Amino acid sequence: MAYSKNKKLLFIKSLHTVVWLFFNVVIFYLLYAAIANKIDKWVWICIAIVLLEGLVLLAFRMFCPLTIIARKYSDSSKANFDIFLPNWLAKYNKLIYTTIFGIAVIIVIYRCVA
Repeated sequence: MAYSKNKKLLFIKSLHTVVWLFFNVVIFYLLYAAIANKIDKWVWICIAIVLLEGLVLLAFRMFCPLTIIARKYSDSSKANFDIFLPNWLAKYNKLIYTTIFGIAVIIVIYRCVA
């Protein structure tokens, strides 16, 4: 039984890490495009994807649904129990990436109105 729980947690951690990497690509593309003044359809798609993620987080009381599922398979109190990230990054992930996203959106708005 414990082996099965460990396999399920490993799968969730792996999937969660892949999703996290995807959002890194989205957010850093958005930041790059904003800084380089390459505002195209992908910028708007990136913004929409991140806003959709924000709605999902709001719907789940600021928890990723994968975190909620992973909780069934772990009693760990560490912030990174459900993802392959250093604990400090998992703990401050939302703050770090919301800040980067906010900066990118501010630059995009500036580029569009200037």
